[in-house]
Amino acid sequence: MTSYDFRDIEQRWQAEWDRHGVYRVANPGDPGFDENRPKLYILDMFPYPSGSGLHVGHPLGYIGTDIFARYHRMRGSNVLHPMGFDAFGLPAEQYAVETGVHPRITTDKNLENYRRQLKAFGFSYDWSRSFATTDPEYYK
Repeated sequence: MTSYDFRDIEQRWQAEWDRHGVYRVANPGDPGFDENRPKLYILDMFPYPSGSGLHVGHPLGYIGTDIFARYHRMRGSNVLHPMGFDAFGLPAEQYAVETGVHPRITTDKNLENYRRQLKAFGFSYDWSRSFATTDPEYYK
């Protein structure tokens, strides 16, 4: 029996899903948007990118909402399931103090790593709508 090549298979399929926009949600008025389908907005608590990576509690909290989102998609709903990052506040500042690096630098680096890790889990987020609370477009 051949072994399951996790890295190759998962990365290949996730790239395929990204290429085809499987979890991307059309806006009202966009091609493919059906106004007769029920709309559902599912939002997870945004992680604080105040550490070098996710811990086991992060995916544990996101599994239930991902199952809920997938279930409603399969039932025909327009499901908006985005992911954001709460990058302002004391945790980011404390991490910068611990590492001796400016908070903007550590936050940007940690955001990149968190996105990579969350994508590797295969959650069905609409990554085209991802943001961080430090993005000027968010707080204007």
